[in-house]
Amino acid sequence: MKVFENQEMKNYSNMRVGGKAKKLIILEEIEEIKEVYKEHKDIFLLGNGTNILFTDNFMDRVFVCMKKLNKIFDLGNGLVKVEAGANLKELFDFMEKKNYSGIESLFGIPGTIGGLIYMNGGAFGVEIFDRIESIEVLDEKGEIVEIKREDIDVAYRKTEIQDKKWIVLSAIFKFEKGFKKDKIKEIKELRESKHPLDKPSLGSTFKNPKGDFAARLISECGLKGTKIGGAQIAEKHPNFVLNINNASFEDINKILNLIKKEVFQKFNVKLEEEIIIVK
Repeated sequence: MKVFENQEMKNYSNMRVGGKAKKLIILEEIEEIKEVYKEHKDIFLLGNGTNILFTDNFMDRVFVCMKKLNKIFDLGNGLVKVEAGANLKELFDFMEKKNYSGIESLFGIPGTIGGLIYMNGGAFGVEIFDRIESIEVLDEKGEIVEIKREDIDVAYRKTEIQDKKWIVLSAIFKFEKGFKKDKIKEIKELRESKHPLDKPSLGSTFKNPKGDFAARLISECGLKGTKIGGAQIAEKHPNFVLNINNASFEDINKILNLIKKEVFQKFNVKLEEEIIIVK
Protein backbone atom coordinates (compact mmCIF):
# COMPACT_ATOMS: atom_id res chain seq x y z
CA MET A 1 0.00 0.00 0.00
CA LYS A 2 0.97 3.64 -0.43
CA VAL A 3 0.24 6.31 2.20
CA PHE A 4 0.02 10.06 1.58
CA GLU A 5 -0.61 12.84 4.10
CA ASN A 6 -2.27 16.21 3.41
CA GLN A 7 -3.34 15.00 -0.03
CA GLU A 8 -5.31 17.27 -2.39
CA MET A 9 -8.62 15.47 -2.81
CA LYS A 10 -10.05 17.41 -5.75
CA ASN A 11 -7.97 15.09 -7.94
CA TYR A 12 -10.02 12.16 -6.60
CA SER A 13 -13.46 13.53 -7.49
CA ASN A 14 -15.04 13.85 -10.93
CA MET A 15 -16.33 17.27 -9.85
CA ARG A 16 -12.73 18.48 -9.42
CA VAL A 17 -13.60 20.10 -6.09
CA GLY A 18 -12.09 19.40 -2.69
CA GLY A 19 -9.61 20.40 -0.01
CA LYS A 20 -6.83 18.41 1.64
CA ALA A 21 -7.26 15.15 3.55
CA LYS A 22 -5.41 14.08 6.69
CA LYS A 23 -4.39 10.79 5.04
CA LEU A 24 -4.93 8.91 1.78
CA ILE A 25 -4.10 5.20 1.59
CA ILE A 26 -3.93 3.48 -1.80
CA LEU A 27 -4.40 -0.28 -1.50
CA GLU A 28 -2.53 -2.64 -3.82
CA GLU A 29 -3.71 -6.02 -2.45
CA ILE A 30 -7.10 -7.00 -0.97
CA GLU A 31 -5.60 -8.40 2.25
CA GLU A 32 -4.14 -4.95 3.07
CA ILE A 33 -7.62 -3.74 4.01
CA LYS A 34 -7.51 -5.80 7.23
CA GLU A 35 -4.35 -4.02 8.37
CA VAL A 36 -5.83 -0.61 7.51
CA TYR A 37 -9.07 -1.43 9.35
CA LYS A 38 -7.17 -2.44 12.51
CA GLU A 39 -5.34 0.90 12.56
CA HIS A 40 -8.19 3.16 11.43
CA LYS A 41 -11.81 2.35 12.26
CA ASP A 42 -13.31 5.47 10.68
CA ILE A 43 -12.23 5.21 7.06
CA PHE A 44 -13.85 6.52 3.90
CA LEU A 45 -13.64 4.35 0.77
CA LEU A 46 -12.84 5.79 -2.63
CA GLY A 47 -13.19 4.28 -6.08
CA ASN A 48 -13.19 6.62 -9.06
CA GLY A 49 -14.81 9.49 -7.13
CA THR A 50 -17.60 9.67 -9.68
CA ASN A 51 -20.34 10.50 -7.14
CA ILE A 52 -18.40 12.14 -4.30
CA LEU A 53 -18.42 15.84 -3.49
CA PHE A 54 -15.66 16.94 -1.10
CA THR A 55 -15.68 20.08 1.03
CA ASP A 56 -13.01 22.67 0.27
CA ASN A 57 -11.95 22.60 3.92
CA PHE A 58 -9.34 20.33 5.50
CA MET A 59 -10.82 16.87 6.10
CA ASP A 60 -9.57 15.22 9.28
CA ARG A 61 -10.27 11.77 7.87
CA VAL A 62 -8.51 8.72 6.45
CA PHE A 63 -9.46 7.95 2.85
CA VAL A 64 -8.78 4.54 1.33
CA CYS A 65 -8.53 4.28 -2.46
CA MET A 66 -9.29 0.87 -3.99
CA LYS A 67 -8.95 1.56 -7.70
CA LYS A 68 -5.79 -0.59 -7.97
CA LEU A 69 -7.82 -3.61 -6.82
CA ASN A 70 -9.20 -4.12 -10.32
CA LYS A 71 -8.59 -7.74 -11.31
CA ILE A 72 -11.25 -9.72 -13.21
CA PHE A 73 -11.34 -13.54 -13.22
CA ASP A 74 -13.35 -15.90 -15.42
CA LEU A 75 -14.51 -18.75 -13.16
CA GLY A 76 -16.31 -20.62 -15.96
CA ASN A 77 -20.01 -21.31 -16.65
CA GLY A 78 -20.74 -17.60 -16.92
CA LEU A 79 -19.39 -16.83 -13.45
CA VAL A 80 -17.01 -13.87 -13.27
CA LYS A 81 -15.22 -12.56 -10.16
CA VAL A 82 -14.56 -8.82 -10.21
CA GLU A 83 -12.52 -6.89 -7.64
CA ALA A 84 -14.15 -3.76 -6.22
CA GLY A 85 -11.75 -1.28 -7.82
CA ALA A 86 -12.46 -2.38 -11.40
CA ASN A 87 -14.60 0.07 -13.34
CA LEU A 88 -17.49 -0.83 -15.61
CA LYS A 89 -15.51 -0.07 -18.77
CA GLU A 90 -12.96 -2.73 -17.76
CA LEU A 91 -15.73 -5.21 -17.03
CA PHE A 92 -17.46 -4.53 -20.37
CA ASP A 93 -14.18 -5.03 -22.24
CA PHE A 94 -13.82 -8.38 -20.46
CA MET A 95 -17.45 -9.33 -21.22
CA GLU A 96 -17.05 -8.52 -24.89
CA LYS A 97 -13.87 -10.59 -25.07
CA LYS A 98 -15.60 -13.56 -23.40
CA ASN A 99 -18.95 -12.99 -25.17
CA TYR A 100 -20.85 -12.52 -21.88
CA SER A 101 -24.12 -10.60 -21.51
CA GLY A 102 -26.39 -9.31 -18.75
CA ILE A 103 -25.72 -5.70 -17.72
CA GLU A 104 -25.32 -3.87 -21.04
CA SER A 105 -27.85 -1.22 -19.96
CA LEU A 106 -25.35 0.00 -17.34
CA PHE A 107 -22.85 1.00 -20.04
CA GLY A 108 -21.46 4.48 -19.50
CA ILE A 109 -21.83 4.63 -15.71
CA PRO A 110 -18.36 5.82 -14.67
CA GLY A 111 -18.14 4.29 -11.19
CA THR A 112 -16.24 1.30 -9.83
CA ILE A 113 -17.85 -2.07 -9.19
CA GLY A 114 -17.50 -1.59 -5.43
CA GLY A 115 -19.25 1.78 -5.53
CA LEU A 116 -22.06 0.47 -7.71
CA ILE A 117 -22.60 -2.48 -5.38
CA TYR A 118 -22.55 -0.25 -2.29
CA MET A 119 -25.47 1.81 -3.61
CA ASN A 120 -27.07 -0.76 -5.95
CA GLY A 121 -26.32 1.45 -8.93
CA GLY A 122 -28.40 1.09 -12.04
CA ALA A 123 -29.72 2.63 -15.25
CA PHE A 124 -32.49 2.04 -17.80
CA GLY A 125 -34.30 -0.50 -15.65
CA VAL A 126 -31.25 -2.63 -14.81
CA GLU A 127 -29.46 -2.71 -11.44
CA ILE A 128 -26.01 -4.10 -10.63
CA PHE A 129 -27.49 -6.64 -8.19
CA ASP A 130 -29.58 -8.21 -10.97
CA ARG A 131 -26.54 -10.28 -11.95
CA ILE A 132 -24.71 -10.74 -8.65
CA GLU A 133 -24.38 -14.21 -7.11
CA SER A 134 -22.33 -13.21 -4.05
CA ILE A 135 -20.12 -10.45 -2.68
CA GLU A 136 -16.92 -10.51 -0.64
CA VAL A 137 -16.77 -7.89 2.12
CA LEU A 138 -14.78 -6.84 5.13
CA ASP A 139 -17.50 -7.02 7.77
CA GLU A 140 -18.02 -4.99 10.95
CA LYS A 141 -15.74 -7.40 12.85
CA GLY A 142 -12.85 -6.81 10.47
CA GLU A 143 -13.20 -10.26 8.86
CA ILE A 144 -13.27 -10.99 5.12
CA VAL A 145 -16.45 -12.97 4.40
CA GLU A 146 -18.50 -14.03 1.36
CA ILE A 147 -22.24 -13.29 1.42
CA LYS A 148 -24.79 -14.82 -0.97
CA ARG A 149 -27.06 -12.47 -2.93
CA GLU A 150 -30.20 -13.85 -1.30
CA ASP A 151 -28.83 -12.89 2.13
CA ILE A 152 -28.37 -9.20 1.22
CA ASP A 153 -31.15 -6.62 1.61
CA VAL A 154 -31.28 -4.50 -1.54
CA ALA A 155 -33.60 -1.68 -2.65
CA TYR A 156 -33.55 1.26 -5.07
CA ARG A 157 -30.10 2.89 -4.70
CA LYS A 158 -29.86 1.32 -1.25
CA THR A 159 -28.28 -1.76 0.31
CA GLU A 160 -27.69 -2.99 3.84
CA ILE A 161 -23.97 -2.63 3.08
CA GLN A 162 -24.40 1.09 3.78
CA ASP A 163 -26.05 0.55 7.18
CA LYS A 164 -23.61 -2.13 8.33
CA LYS A 165 -20.60 -0.23 6.94
CA TRP A 166 -19.21 -3.28 5.20
CA ILE A 167 -16.34 -2.74 2.79
CA VAL A 168 -17.01 -4.36 -0.60
CA LEU A 169 -13.90 -6.17 -1.86
CA SER A 170 -15.19 -8.19 -4.82
CA ALA A 171 -18.28 -9.75 -6.36
CA ILE A 172 -19.17 -12.83 -8.39
CA PHE A 173 -21.49 -12.18 -11.34
CA LYS A 174 -23.53 -14.70 -13.32
CA PHE A 175 -23.68 -13.82 -17.03
CA GLU A 176 -25.27 -15.37 -20.10
CA LYS A 177 -23.60 -15.91 -23.46
CA GLY A 178 -24.13 -13.38 -26.25
CA PHE A 179 -22.58 -9.93 -25.68
CA LYS A 180 -25.07 -7.33 -27.00
CA LYS A 181 -22.93 -4.86 -28.95
CA ASP A 182 -26.04 -3.21 -30.45
CA LYS A 183 -27.38 -2.53 -26.95
CA ILE A 184 -24.09 -0.91 -25.96
CA LYS A 185 -24.25 1.32 -29.06
CA GLU A 186 -27.86 2.26 -28.27
CA ILE A 187 -27.08 3.15 -24.63
CA LYS A 188 -23.95 5.10 -25.64
CA GLU A 189 -25.92 7.22 -28.13
CA LEU A 190 -28.71 7.73 -25.60
CA ARG A 191 -26.30 8.93 -22.92
CA GLU A 192 -24.49 11.25 -25.32
CA SER A 193 -27.78 12.78 -26.48
CA LYS A 194 -29.25 13.25 -22.98
CA HIS A 195 -26.33 13.78 -20.63
CA PRO A 196 -23.89 16.72 -20.44
CA LEU A 197 -20.57 14.92 -20.63
CA ASP A 198 -18.29 17.83 -21.56
CA LYS A 199 -17.96 19.38 -18.07
CA PRO A 200 -17.01 17.93 -14.65
CA SER A 201 -20.06 16.57 -12.82
CA LEU A 202 -21.09 13.74 -10.50
CA GLY A 203 -23.74 12.31 -12.79
CA SER A 204 -27.31 12.13 -11.45
CA THR A 205 -27.34 14.38 -8.40
CA PHE A 206 -30.68 13.40 -6.83
CA LYS A 207 -32.49 10.09 -6.53
CA ASN A 208 -35.71 9.82 -8.52
CA PRO A 209 -38.77 10.07 -6.22
CA LYS A 210 -41.12 7.11 -6.47
CA GLY A 211 -43.10 7.30 -9.70
CA ASP A 212 -41.37 10.45 -10.95
CA PHE A 213 -38.06 11.86 -12.17
CA ALA A 214 -35.88 14.38 -10.34
CA ALA A 215 -34.93 15.96 -13.70
CA ARG A 216 -38.60 16.63 -14.54
CA LEU A 217 -39.27 18.27 -11.17
CA ILE A 218 -36.16 20.47 -11.44
CA SER A 219 -37.07 21.44 -15.00
CA GLU A 220 -40.67 22.28 -14.03
CA CYS A 221 -39.27 24.65 -11.41
CA GLY A 222 -37.57 26.60 -14.21
CA LEU A 223 -34.10 25.88 -12.85
CA LYS A 224 -32.38 24.65 -16.02
CA GLY A 225 -29.20 26.60 -16.66
CA THR A 226 -29.19 28.34 -13.25
CA LYS A 227 -25.67 29.41 -12.23
CA ILE A 228 -24.21 30.09 -8.81
CA GLY A 229 -20.54 31.02 -8.88
CA GLY A 230 -18.75 28.44 -11.01
CA ALA A 231 -21.53 25.83 -10.76
CA GLN A 232 -24.51 25.36 -13.06
CA ILE A 233 -27.64 23.23 -13.30
CA ALA A 234 -27.23 21.58 -16.69
CA GLU A 235 -29.51 22.69 -19.52
CA LYS A 236 -29.29 19.28 -21.18
CA HIS A 237 -30.18 17.25 -18.09
CA PRO A 238 -31.16 19.30 -15.01
CA ASN A 239 -30.38 16.46 -12.58
CA PHE A 240 -26.71 17.09 -13.42
CA VAL A 241 -24.81 19.87 -11.63
CA LEU A 242 -21.76 21.02 -13.57
CA ASN A 243 -18.46 22.62 -12.61
CA ILE A 244 -18.25 25.19 -15.41
CA ASN A 245 -15.64 27.56 -13.97
CA ASN A 246 -13.60 26.45 -10.93
CA ALA A 247 -16.69 25.94 -8.80
CA SER A 248 -16.25 25.83 -5.04
CA PHE A 249 -17.94 23.41 -2.66
CA GLU A 250 -20.08 26.34 -1.48
CA ASP A 251 -21.22 27.11 -5.05
CA ILE A 252 -22.39 23.54 -5.54
CA ASN A 253 -23.93 23.27 -2.08
CA LYS A 254 -25.97 26.44 -2.71
CA ILE A 255 -27.28 24.95 -5.95
CA LEU A 256 -28.26 21.71 -4.20
CA ASN A 257 -30.11 23.64 -1.51
CA LEU A 258 -31.84 25.82 -4.12
CA ILE A 259 -33.07 22.74 -6.01
CA LYS A 260 -34.37 21.06 -2.86
CA LYS A 261 -36.12 24.23 -1.70
CA GLU A 262 -37.79 25.01 -5.04
CA VAL A 263 -38.92 21.42 -5.69
CA PHE A 264 -40.37 21.13 -2.18
CA GLN A 265 -42.21 24.44 -2.46
CA LYS A 266 -43.71 23.59 -5.86
CA PHE A 267 -44.37 19.84 -5.55
CA ASN A 268 -44.11 19.09 -1.80
CA VAL A 269 -41.42 16.53 -2.69
CA LYS A 270 -38.24 16.18 -0.67
CA LEU A 271 -35.40 15.32 -3.05
CA GLU A 272 -32.64 13.13 -1.64
CA GLU A 273 -29.07 13.34 -2.92
CA GLU A 274 -27.77 10.37 -4.87
CA ILE A 275 -24.26 11.78 -4.60
CA ILE A 276 -22.21 11.44 -1.42
CA ILE A 277 -21.18 14.69 0.29
CA VAL A 278 -18.04 14.64 2.45
CA LYS A 279 -17.70 17.64 4.78
